[in-house]
Formats: sequence, C-alpha cells, structure tokens
Amino acid sequence: MRLWSRELWRLLGWALLGTCLGWLLGLPGLGLAGGFAMCLVYHLRQLRAAYRWLTQRPQDEPPAARGLWGELFDRLYRYQKSQRITQSRLRSTLARIQESSEAMRDSVVMLDRHGDLEWWNSAASNMLGLQTAHDRGQHITNLLRDPRFISYFNARDYSEPLTLTSPIDERRILQYQITLYGDDERLVMARDITRLHQLEQMRRDFVANVSHELRTPLTVLSGYLETYGEMADQLPPRLGRSIGQMQAQTQRMQNLVNDLLLLSRLEIDQGGQDHQPMDVTSLLNSVGADALALSEHQHTLTIEGDYPAQLVGSEQEIRSAISNLAFNAVRYTPAGSEITLRWKAFGQGACIEVCDDGEGIDPVHIPRLTERFYRVDKGRSTATGGTGLGLAIVKHVLLRHDAQLQIDSHPGEGARFRCVFPATRLSTSATPPRSVPTVT
Repeated sequence: MRLWSRELWRLLGWALLGTCLGWLLGLPGLGLAGGFAMCLVYHLRQLRAAYRWLTQRPQDEPPAARGLWGELFDRLYRYQKSQRITQSRLRSTLARIQESSEAMRDSVVMLDRHGDLEWWNSAASNMLGLQTAHDRGQHITNLLRDPRFISYFNARDYSEPLTLTSPIDERRILQYQITLYGDDERLVMARDITRLHQLEQMRRDFVANVSHELRTPLTVLSGYLETYGEMADQLPPRLGRSIGQMQAQTQRMQNLVNDLLLLSRLEIDQGGQDHQPMDVTSLLNSVGADALALSEHQHTLTIEGDYPAQLVGSEQEIRSAISNLAFNAVRYTPAGSEITLRWKAFGQGACIEVCDDGEGIDPVHIPRLTERFYRVDKGRSTATGGTGLGLAIVKHVLLRHDAQLQIDSHPGEGARFRCVFPATRLSTSATPPRSVPTVT
C-alpha cells in the first residue's frame, strides 16, 4: 500500500509540475497533459525493460528500478528463481524414476488419457517390440492387436492380470497388468512369466500322468478286494476287518485320482465345445437327489428354482461343481441340518446358491478354501472322505464359464456358496417357470 501511495504522489507531482510550467507559458491544460505524458513515458520504459528481460534474458538479473516497478521486478525474480529450483528437482526426480524404470526387468509403458504411448522403458522394447522413433504417440491397440488384449484394455476392469504371448516372440508368455492414475492415464506393466508357465505346465502334466498311471493298479486292487469282500463271511473276523479298511482306503484313493484327473482336464482343456442352454432347475433336482442319497436322508433339502432363464455352458461341468458344493454341505453339517439349492436372478445376471445352516466357517479360512488340499478341519475332512479338491474344481469350472464363486459364512451361522454367472451366460428361450417341490 505504501508503494502505491508513492506512485500516486509521483503522478501528482508530475501533474503539478506540468501545470506550473504550462501556467508560466499561459497554457496550464497543455502543461497538465505534458506531465501525464512524462509519467506515461516512464511506465512504458519500465514495461519495455520488463518485456526484454522476460523474453530475451530471463536468466539475468532483473532491470534496476525504484518504487513499484522495482518491487515488481524483485518479486518476479524470486518467483522465477523458485520455479527454476522446483523444475530442477522435478527433472532430477523424473531422471531417477526413468533410471529405476530402465533397470526393471518388467516392461513399463505410460499412456495418456486417450491410450496413446508417451514413454516406455527398454524392457518394453525387448518384450513388446516398441520403437522410440516410430511408435511414440501411437495408440496401444495399434501395436498390441491381440483381440483379448483389446477387450481387456477397453473393459477398464483391471482387477485381474491378462496372460498372453509376446507380440514379437510366441515362445515368451507375458502377464499384463494395467493401472489407472492421474487424469484417466494408464500404466501398462508386462512381466515375462515364461519360466513360471513352463513349471506350471510341467506340474499339470506330472499330476495328470501320475493320476492316470495310478488308475490301473487301483482298479486291480479294488477288484481283488471286492472279490475278497464277498467272501468276508468265510474269513477270520480280523482279516475281514482289514479287507474292509483296505476297500475304504482304495475307494478314497480312486476318488482322489478321479478328482485330480478332472482338475487336470479343466486346467488344460480350453472347453466350450459342449456349451449349450441347460435347465438349471432339473439339474438342481438331480444333484439334490444325489445329495440326499449321500446323506441317507438325514438332512432336509430344499430346491428353489423358479427363475425362468436357462444357463449356457457345459452341463457336465456345472453338475460337477454344484455336486461338490452340495456334497460338502452334506458332509460338513450335522444330521438334521437344512440344505437349500437355489437358482435366482442376481445383479445383471443370475446365480446358483448352495446354503446350509450348519456350523459355519471362520472367515479367516475363506480366502484359501479354493486351494488344492486345503482343509479347515483336517481331522473332520479325513473322516468324511473328502479329497480336498472339490472347491478347487468348482473354482476352475466357474472360471471356464466367466463366473465367480462368492462364499459367505460365519461360525454358528451356516454357510452360503454362491456361483454368480454374468448376463452373457443366460438364455431367455427357456420354458415358463414352474413350481418346484421341496425334497426331503
């Protein structure tokens, strides 16, 4: 405020001086105009100096001036200096980020909000074949043209990574992960998982081969034990009990081998050839009858299937998944428990639910339930004859049908296993809904 008052006094002084000179000459008005003109010339000279400084020599010291112009030059200089320091720090930070990105083995690609390439590290050039001279500014889908990547990119659902072969070397397997940041910009990271893919393939082949080789000797053992079992009345009691135990363990081994073979087929086979609309209600009735037979009618089982849409998929695989859930409900709930199989609308699609009012599961175990051989209670699982592969099979069947498994359970509150299918897996050409009786 003091500087402004000085400028006003200076303007008033120039006006008074011009007026006095004009009055001596008999032209006071012309003198006043001349005073204002001198003040205007002074400000124009300072403005010209500021323009030359900012456009021609911004790195030099600001022009020498007094009053308001001097304060303005000083403030501009301090602001300019702070901006240079900030820019220097930012350049240093960017340089470190680029150096660290260059040192990464994974590909890093930065895209703008339109999906055009802005920057990438050398690993991206090696894995994806990006060339700095030609590809900068190109849209990512012009270079990565696999339809699965394009669908993944446009879907904007990046919760799960995408596994594809390298666009320049089909022998390399890459795992893509996209992250949104900033103003709808994207960071694409690609990791070479060829070695992991080979090890996983070796594991699958090993499990499949071993399971297949075990099938023949187990069949032979089962046949002989069944023959001796028919002669149990003629054998000593101790030997008869031993044969009975051997039969039970052989049957358990056969169930394990069958589940391993099924799981291997689900992992290796692409599937889709036998997908067709199926009547889910009839499927639930069939699975419910099998579950009641397993429980020897010691449970109460209810079927709720009045949702009219049909499910498009492999009936054999869906039956296997729902059977595993229903059989688990029978095995791991006490006699007299109520089990419900339900087919209903859910969100934009539909779902199959298997609910029970048994002991429930501690939520700490839920994230690991679909792992192979994971057991909440190892002693009880062994006693019920489970193989520990049922939920793993359910998970793979649902993945092959673009579905998800949701588990909701708490101790003492029972359990609910929900298989959620998207709308793309539903067919509306179903027969009208019909009432479904309760099975007990």
